[in-house]
Amino acid sequence: MNSTDTVTPTPAQEQEALAWLSLLHDRPSAGDQLTFSQWLHADQAHAEAYAQAQVIWELSEGPARTLADEEAQALQGYLNAIDRPRRSPLLRGAGALAMAACLLLMVSLGTGWQPQRWVDDLGADYVSAPGEIRTVTLADQSQVTLDADSAIAVDFSHGERHVHLRRGAGFFSVTHTGEPFVVAAEKGQARVLGTQFEVRLQPHGAQVTVLSGRVGVTANPQGEQQILTAGQQVAYGEGTAEKLHPVDSEAQLAWRQGWLTYYKSTLADVVADLRRYYPGRIVLLNDELAVRKVSGSFPSKDPQAILNSLQGVLGFEQHQVLGHLIILR
Repeated sequence: MNSTDTVTPTPAQEQEALAWLSLLHDRPSAGDQLTFSQWLHADQAHAEAYAQAQVIWELSEGPARTLADEEAQALQGYLNAIDRPRRSPLLRGAGALAMAACLLLMVSLGTGWQPQRWVDDLGADYVSAPGEIRTVTLADQSQVTLDADSAIAVDFSHGERHVHLRRGAGFFSVTHTGEPFVVAAEKGQARVLGTQFEVRLQPHGAQVTVLSGRVGVTANPQGEQQILTAGQQVAYGEGTAEKLHPVDSEAQLAWRQGWLTYYKSTLADVVADLRRYYPGRIVLLNDELAVRKVSGSFPSKDPQAILNSLQGVLGFEQHQVLGHLIILR
């Protein structure tokens, strides 16, 4: 083979190169270094794959650390949930780099590394996948439309129809039966007899939006109830509720028809929404960029097109890593 010939590594060789890069950043033994040297020189494609891996590492070390920090606690929760023995802390010193590289490997396989989703799904009755809008009919003929990447658990017993929103958001069209219908999210709940409304989890609480009827919202079991009617919204978190306010509920709930609508929303909030529709991961690294305001309506079926549009307006950098990780900075 001539030195000018282009060598294209296979996906398996690219994975091997990333695995070696992770190991070499985590205090390899002399035997590891010898084995790596043998692997590197065994095939010209190995050297090319390793060179590409080094570029990826330089670009991705920051966001990979971010992903590792986000998921470490959730991973421990997943291990606890399946009754395995507790592990030692996951991220220490050079081990953090190994975890970061493992996260990139998982993302590159298209599965994502999101143990919190697994924890939520363990106790869920109905789940929607990333990018999927799913409508289910409950035993009382009430309907729930799950936003992308959402999960609920349902318990119709003890004289009460009880739904626990475990992830994402749900739009509820409640059938009147005389029994209370309660949607619990974080420490609060929304209680109704017959209405149409949405409950959406947020980073530190939840938000309730009413399309029709009346909903009583409490931020904690002992909290004061606020009564919402059509076109009103309230958010709560950490046991306290904000004041309810009017909203364009049709626009707020347009995700059911495949549209994401924003009015002076932060880019961080928009990215949080897009993560539910993107099959990989999106990481926003620039704090100043995160608070920039965004307004507009976008089709939810193509998160990449939305990011491209926002990039043209806000001027941020956008990088794709291994096809499943998008870095904004």
